[in-house]
Amino acid sequence: MTYLGTQAEDLSSPPLPYSKICVVGAGSWGTALASVARRAGRQTAIWGRDASVVEAINRSNENPKYLPGIPLPEGIEATADLAAALDGAEAVLLVTPSRTLREICRQMRPHLGAGVPVALCAKGIEAGTGYLLSEVAAEILPGHQIGALSGPTFATETALGHLTAATIAFQFSYADRLDTASSPAARLALSLGSDFFRPYISDDLVGVEVSGAVKNVIAIACGMMTGAGYAENTRAALIVRGMDEMKTLADVFGGRRETVTGLAGAGDLTLTCSSQTSRNMSLGVQLGKGIPRSHCFDGKPVVVEGEVNSVSVMDLARRMNIRMPICESVFRILHRGADVRQTFAELWSRPIEGERRGLTISIDHPSAIQEGAVM
Repeated sequence: MTYLGTQAEDLSSPPLPYSKICVVGAGSWGTALASVARRAGRQTAIWGRDASVVEAINRSNENPKYLPGIPLPEGIEATADLAAALDGAEAVLLVTPSRTLREICRQMRPHLGAGVPVALCAKGIEAGTGYLLSEVAAEILPGHQIGALSGPTFATETALGHLTAATIAFQFSYADRLDTASSPAARLALSLGSDFFRPYISDDLVGVEVSGAVKNVIAIACGMMTGAGYAENTRAALIVRGMDEMKTLADVFGGRRETVTGLAGAGDLTLTCSSQTSRNMSLGVQLGKGIPRSHCFDGKPVVVEGEVNSVSVMDLARRMNIRMPICESVFRILHRGADVRQTFAELWSRPIEGERRGLTISIDHPSAIQEGAVM
């Protein structure tokens, strides 16, 4: 184990894993993370609202509603009693959508042991406030270190035990930097690491969170263009330019650009924009084909984080006076009724720019000139 900085040094004490981990949220990703923790040898509890899911996990080591047909390791203790799930937990993995995070944190507060760290495992920005999810959790749970677990991690593949890597990020205090092994990020990484799950440690919580929120919106954009019949060239361009929008927003909030090029940024973005296993990508494909939003997912009320995040991301972009044209395009299509093909034609005909920041240039795009409308 080495110091998280530019110099490596020996540490006097070895890192200690957490004995009991509680997963709050028994959907597909929560169940997959409970599987990760249990396979790593931790005592693992999982809380869920649905009594039938809780009963199935305890009875048959399976979550038939969210991960049907995938066997879970024995010993996961499922419960619908939040106090029971949190009893004795040394670390919490909080897997809840951004829209319910604040209320779940309120419910957790009286049952959470003193100083227990909480890692957020969902991605997004709170609607209305524009807060990063870590800011919401920190507000409701004072005295608890708040972090995030993020990366290119489809729940089904993770639960099946396919080789998976992810980033665990917490802000590092002065004490954490003096003894990295005792930091929540290092201890949680050790607690979850196994022969198939490889965690990496980060102290850039903001960069990880911004990456997770924006990549959902970019994935919808990629889906829209795929559904509308555009090809791989287009998707590759959206991924790379979308990553630039992620870097821009991360910069503003003090995140590091290199975090955006890591697992929680480029890794997760590439995965999410490459497969319809992602609900964000899938929604985009359906919309690109002309399917009305109310008919997507066969009319089922599926929560798509990127759809919610598009509003929050654009609110932040406008407040901070930064340009995020791909996210803006997605927002207009989702929430202003803009046409997919027309919107992306306008996106492509914007003035030609320099690719790197230091190259200040703006030239009217030929197609915009021909049409007589410069975007």
